[in-house]
Amino acid sequence: MSGNNGTSANYLEILKKRAKESRVYRNYQLVGLEIADILKDRPHKALYIKLAKNGNAESLLRLAKEVGERRGIKKPGAYFMKLLSLASPQGGLVSPKVVVKPTLKKKRSSKKKNGSR
Repeated sequence: MSGNNGTSANYLEILKKRAKESRVYRNYQLVGLEIADILKDRPHKALYIKLAKNGNAESLLRLAKEVGERRGIKKPGAYFMKLLSLASPQGGLVSPKVVVKPTLKKKRSSKKKNGSR
């Protein structure tokens, strides 16, 4: 049994190495991983893959490259998401044809109407 234990330890090491490698099956997965690498934010790669799947990959990559090239940004991933949320009305998903500029919302009054039930 001791000989069998050594091979299982090797197999576990191989599995750990394989788990760290990214496998890409779709184009949007590659785009999401590229965005994560540009922004140096690999832990949030699933978020960027989802954005690439639902949004316009070209505009997302362009925005990520702009943010990645800027100096002095401590959290490029957070800055990217803020710019993205300002650029689209859906709160982060840029449609391929329409980019809407942000508008200011009017504050609602907090007065309650007097009504009886």
